[in-house]
Amino acid sequence: MGDGRNRIVLDVADRRPIWAMPPWALAELREALPSNWRLHLVAASTDGSGDGGALPADAEAVEAVRGARVYIGFGIPSAVLEAGGDTLDWVHTGAAGVGSSLHEAMLQSRIRFTNSAGIHGPPMAETVLGMLLYFCRGFDFAATGKVRSTWNDAPFLAAESPVRELSSMTVGILGYGGIGREVGIRLRALGSRVIGLRRGNPAAAPKATSTTDEHGSLVLQGDDGLTRLLSESDALVLAAPETERTKGILSRERIRSMPKGSVLVNVARGSLVDEDALVEGLRDGHLRGVALDVFRTEPLPSDHPLWALPNVLITPHVSAVSHGFWRRQTDLIVENFRRLLSGEPMVNEVDRSRGY
Repeated sequence: MGDGRNRIVLDVADRRPIWAMPPWALAELREALPSNWRLHLVAASTDGSGDGGALPADAEAVEAVRGARVYIGFGIPSAVLEAGGDTLDWVHTGAAGVGSSLHEAMLQSRIRFTNSAGIHGPPMAETVLGMLLYFCRGFDFAATGKVRSTWNDAPFLAAESPVRELSSMTVGILGYGGIGREVGIRLRALGSRVIGLRRGNPAAAPKATSTTDEHGSLVLQGDDGLTRLLSESDALVLAAPETERTKGILSRERIRSMPKGSVLVNVARGSLVDEDALVEGLRDGHLRGVALDVFRTEPLPSDHPLWALPNVLITPHVSAVSHGFWRRQTDLIVENFRRLLSGEPMVNEVDRSRGY
């Protein structure tokens, strides 16, 4: 039977059907295990919304993790670490963000911690592309005309029409990681000039440096790079993780430093943006349009002024939805399990000091 510790606890029965592990993925994980390992599949529902951890840890999961070596869930509840801390070698979250998992038990733990950064990149990048095209090609005008049963070509034909081609635009990407790079690849293919910003090591000097990556995007690094990113971007995409350094990063002053008529897309976290300043910028015309998949309060309250503005596109935190999630997730888990057994560095290991 082998070592009784050689157990993987899978706590992935997401109550949202599209995110629940399909049977073929479970079969592939079983096939990847050596004969002296076994899986425990937690039957209770969980919820991977946001960073995971929307529901408290189920009693079955807490009991199953006692004596186990691996826990895989949507977020890592503190109760799981407290129960399995003596034996767990590796924990993995199916979410890209790790904010809900960076509690004291995790920060003090010796356990290797990986996330799903990059797994959501392709569908989120396609969502971003659609959001940019929505405003660049004037689909917001078309949507308004349809609601009103009005044939109105005036916004398209005016001398100062905001309808543009993506190939004529510079698109800035704040958070040039797995998701940001996927966005950049697609935009470069359509001819856009792309500038990505990596925040870099907080201990390093703030002076900005720049390189060009293999896809032709200009990549800035360092705190000073944000000023350049904002000033040069006809459209700005937020794809950065939520950390203490990124909360509130798009302040009123920084929104005003963006070019007049620019477009903002946020598929990161609502906490990155001053929403009141967004409303002001939309009402007075400083911003051409804003596409938001994430908000400070979710669901977005029905009386929030963003709902009433015609130049706002709202999606209910679904930019990553895809039937391709479990294909990429299964490949990542299997690869990291192999690395765990061989003692190699793991893919997507979280730097707890930096928050991602």
